[in-house]
Amino acid sequence: IDAKGETYPVPANYASKSKLVEGDKLKLTIAENGAFVYKQIEPVPRKMAVGHLVLDGSQYQVLADKKSYNVLFASVTFYKASVGDRVTIILPAEHNAEWGTLENVLPEAKEELI
Repeated sequence: IDAKGETYPVPANYASKSKLVEGDKLKLTIAENGAFVYKQIEPVPRKMAVGHLVLDGSQYQVLADKKSYNVLFASVTFYKASVGDRVTIILPAEHNAEWGTLENVLPEAKEELI
């Protein structure tokens, strides 16, 4: 959303790859051929959380810190995550968010042999 309230779509692959978080500021350049070129210019302060990946209808979510956060399908497929996986997400540190950014899939804990 720009300063005038206009909304521009950010491709899910760019948001996923750049690990965008709610509140990050982007610069948009519209090329002469009509292509949208985004650049992240001011990331918000971040925090990490650990949770489990779930599927609510067709929306992937991570249950973390007693809340559910939507995550992009593009991130889930990129990390080859599956429902039930323990994952880390990135969240804005200074405000409540609806969306989290998938950071990584955590390996399953293995029992140590004694």
